[in-house]
Amino acid sequence: MAKKTTPMMEQYQKVKDQYPDAFLFYRLGDFYELFNDDAVKGAQLLELTLTTRNHSAKNPIPMCGVPHRAVNNYIDILIDKGYKVAICEQMEDPKKAKGMVKRAVTRLITPGTQMDLNGEQARDNNYLAAISGQNGVFSIAYTDLSTGELKTTSLNNANDAVNELVNLQSKEVVVDGELPAEITTQFKQRNILQSHQPTVLKNAEISYLTQDLDDQAQQHVVALLVSYLLTTQKRSLAHLQKAIAYQPSSFMKIDHYSKTNLELMRNMRSGKRQGTLAWLLDETKTAMGSRLLKRWIDRPLINQNAISERQDKVQELLDHYFERSNLQQELIKVYDLERLAGRIAYGSVNGRDLIQLKTSLKQVPKIKYVLETLDSPVFEELQKQLDPLDDVADLIDQSIVEEPPIAVTEGGVIKDGYNDQLDQYRDAMNNGKQWIADLQEHERKLTGINNLKIGYNHVFGYYIEVTKVNLNKLPKDRYERKQTLVNAERFSTPELKEKEALIMGAQEKSTALEYDIFVKIREQVKGQITRLQKLAQQLAELDVLQSFAVVSEDYHFVRPKMN
Repeated sequence: MAKKTTPMMEQYQKVKDQYPDAFLFYRLGDFYELFNDDAVKGAQLLELTLTTRNHSAKNPIPMCGVPHRAVNNYIDILIDKGYKVAICEQMEDPKKAKGMVKRAVTRLITPGTQMDLNGEQARDNNYLAAISGQNGVFSIAYTDLSTGELKTTSLNNANDAVNELVNLQSKEVVVDGELPAEITTQFKQRNILQSHQPTVLKNAEISYLTQDLDDQAQQHVVALLVSYLLTTQKRSLAHLQKAIAYQPSSFMKIDHYSKTNLELMRNMRSGKRQGTLAWLLDETKTAMGSRLLKRWIDRPLINQNAISERQDKVQELLDHYFERSNLQQELIKVYDLERLAGRIAYGSVNGRDLIQLKTSLKQVPKIKYVLETLDSPVFEELQKQLDPLDDVADLIDQSIVEEPPIAVTEGGVIKDGYNDQLDQYRDAMNNGKQWIADLQEHERKLTGINNLKIGYNHVFGYYIEVTKVNLNKLPKDRYERKQTLVNAERFSTPELKEKEALIMGAQEKSTALEYDIFVKIREQVKGQITRLQKLAQQLAELDVLQSFAVVSEDYHFVRPKMN
C-alpha cells in the first residue's frame, strides 16, 4: 500500500527526482527547507538542528532549514565540500496562488559553477572544464563562469590532458562519454567532481562562441561545456566570451609536480600562499589583476618578442615612480569588473554592485591621464583604447542612490526625480505617513492618553496601541480591536483603515515599479558587457605590470638581456 503524502511533499519529490545527486533547497516562505536524506546529511554538514515534518505520523519526515537571506553561506559550505545544490524557488506570489504554489529549480550550483566568491577566493579563478577524447586525442575547454573567460586546446595523450586539467585546478570536469582509467583515476585521487552531460548542442547553436575555432573537436568540447552550463544555470550566458584556442607549446611546459615543488602558488608545508612566487610578486591592487598574475606565472612566455614587449612596459613604469604611484592610487579604487560583468549578465547584480561599477568607471579617465603623462610609445595604444564607458557611468549616476540596500525588490534603490510615476507613489506614501503622525497627535488629544501610539507591522498593518490601564478612556463604538498583548490592546478606526489602504497601495505599486525600473537599467548595462570585459582585461594587465615594477624596485631586480 502506497504511503499517504501531502500535495506539497508530492511536489517536492517530483522536483527531487530530477536532481538525485544534489541537495535540494526547497523554498517555503522565508526559508529554504531540506527533507528526507538531504535533511539528515545536510543537518550534519551544515550543523543545523534536525527536526521532523508530520512528527505525529508513523513515519515522520526528517527536515531542516535555513533563512533565505543567509542561504548563500550554507550553499558555499556544501559546494566547498564538493556537493551540488539545486535551488527550488516559488514561481508565484503565495498570496495570489490558486492551490499549490508553483515551484521550479532556477539554478543548479556545482563546484565548477560557483560565482559568488569572497575573500581570498575572489583572487582565484574557478575553472569549470570539459574533456572529450577521440582516437587518442583529448580536447579540453574551460571557463570561469564568474568572468566569462572561455578557452580550448587539444592534447595528444592522456597524461598531458590530466596535467592540463590539474594545472587549471578545476574542481569539476564535464564529460560526454567514457574516459580512460588513467584519467578518471586521477579525478578520484584529486577529488575532482566528474559530471556527465548526455546531450550536446550543435555547433550552429553556439556559433557565436566558436566562430574563431577551426578544429571540430574543439568546437565539440566547447559545445559540451556550454550545454552543461545552460542545463545547470537556466539563464543567459551572454557574458561568455568567444572561445580562444591556445597551444600549450606556446608557453613553458611545467608539469603539475614541478609547479608544486617550485611553490609557484602554494607553500608545500602549509598549503597557503605565503612564501610562494605568486605571493612575492603580487603587489596588484585589484582582484582581476591578482588572477591575471597567477595565470602569467602558471604559463610563462617563451616567445622572445612577447617577453621583450612585456619587459618594455615594466621598465617604463619602473623608471617613472610618481606616475606609477598615481596609477596605483587609481587602481586601488577599481572593483572586480570581470565578476561584476558576470553578475550583470546573470541578472544577479544589485544596486550596490552598480555603484561599485560606477565608482570603478570614474577612475578610468584618471588612469588614461596617468598614461598620457608617461608619454611613452609602449603605452600609447592602451591609453587610446581605454574606454571609460561614460554612458554607463552616467546612467547609474542618474538612477541609483549612492547607498542602496542589498535587496532590489524592496525599494530604496532608485533616485528621486528619475521617474515621474515613482515620485508620485513616493509622495503618496510620505504624505500618508505624515497623516498617520497627525492622526496619532489627534487621538492623543481626543482621548487624553499621552502614550497612545500608532504603529505598523506586516501581519496586522497599521494599529492604534493603548496600554490596558488606559482602556477606560477610549470612547465606545469607535475603536475596533485588532490584537491583544500582555500589557496593551491594539485597535483600528474607519479613518485609519481607509488611509492604510491608500498608503499600502502606493507602497506596493512603488516597490513593483521600482523593481521594473531597476531591471531595465540592468538590461541597459548588460548591453555593454563586451566593452566592460575588454576594459577589465586592460586594467588587469596594467595592474600586473605595475606590480612587477614595484617588486623589481623593492628587490633590485635586473632586466636580463636575451639573445
